[in-house]
Amino acid sequence: RRASLQGKVISSFLTMTDAFPVEKTRAFGKLILFGEHFVVYKVPALVGAVSAYTDCKLEYVDDKPGLEVIDNRPAVPHYKETKSAEGLEAINLTLSHLGVDYKNRGVKLTFGGDLCCASGIGASAAQVVSLARAVNIADSKSLSEDEINAAGYEGEKGYHGTPSGIDNTAATFGGLLRFQRTDDAPIFEKKTLASPIRIVYASTGITASTTKVVGDVRAKKEADEAWFANLIDQYKILVEEGQNAIEKGDLPGLGKLMDKNHELLQELTVSCKELDDLVVAARHTGALGAKMSGTGRGGLMIALTPTEAIQNAVADALEKIAPQVWKTTFA
Repeated sequence: RRASLQGKVISSFLTMTDAFPVEKTRAFGKLILFGEHFVVYKVPALVGAVSAYTDCKLEYVDDKPGLEVIDNRPAVPHYKETKSAEGLEAINLTLSHLGVDYKNRGVKLTFGGDLCCASGIGASAAQVVSLARAVNIADSKSLSEDEINAAGYEGEKGYHGTPSGIDNTAATFGGLLRFQRTDDAPIFEKKTLASPIRIVYASTGITASTTKVVGDVRAKKEADEAWFANLIDQYKILVEEGQNAIEKGDLPGLGKLMDKNHELLQELTVSCKELDDLVVAARHTGALGAKMSGTGRGGLMIALTPTEAIQNAVADALEKIAPQVWKTTFA
């Protein structure tokens, strides 16, 4: 398939009430199995949506022009403070794209859900996609899922500058996706799994700027095109083998390929000691493979765990050294 900073942010822990159907605004987090950073350069990536979500309640305030944002999303320490300016820019871009102007009629947004905001989980995309769904409901726009996805992509520009589109696509459609940028609209395809894939993911507690890290990678590429071309050639082979392993249900093979992807990301200089330590700990506890996931230089890592017992053992081990640990299943 083809598919200006204003306002203020208030953080609190209120629950959303009233008749607005927030359950219809849900947008999912994601974990990248293969393709961080390489996906920016129009090669395929494989991404799985997690069950945790962000939702959004939109209220128009006739007698109070302006924008008010109440952010009740759970988050790792300092995430919201670090991302606050980017978040306001993203919200404004999404509202502008959808024709919402709060200069005369005020807009109050309340974000919630159970997706814990951390670098690598796609929290920014989940936020703007949930916002697009909320506008769609409040204004009775009857937007298609592709149009919701397009609005999410516009919002992601506030967080990422030039986003790949992979995060908003996963946030919109869910499931396991093969995603690839093109000169036109991105191409994505939902994949069918031979068997469920159990995952443990853990946070370093470090929030990185995606814009900065992507810019650093681009600078390294431009400084040594041959070096980068060699890495991307290795990755192209790896992602196709990864897709084949998923389709066959070959979890040991998939794990080895995840390990190899992590090595390529280390060479790309986007991993860090904290991520590497978590990856090693997961492998030593029985994970078939483990790698960083997302922006890197902090953020998240993921581990492939073949059974519930191993999933629990890996999660227990990582909880001893990571600030936050979660379990999920791609099915």
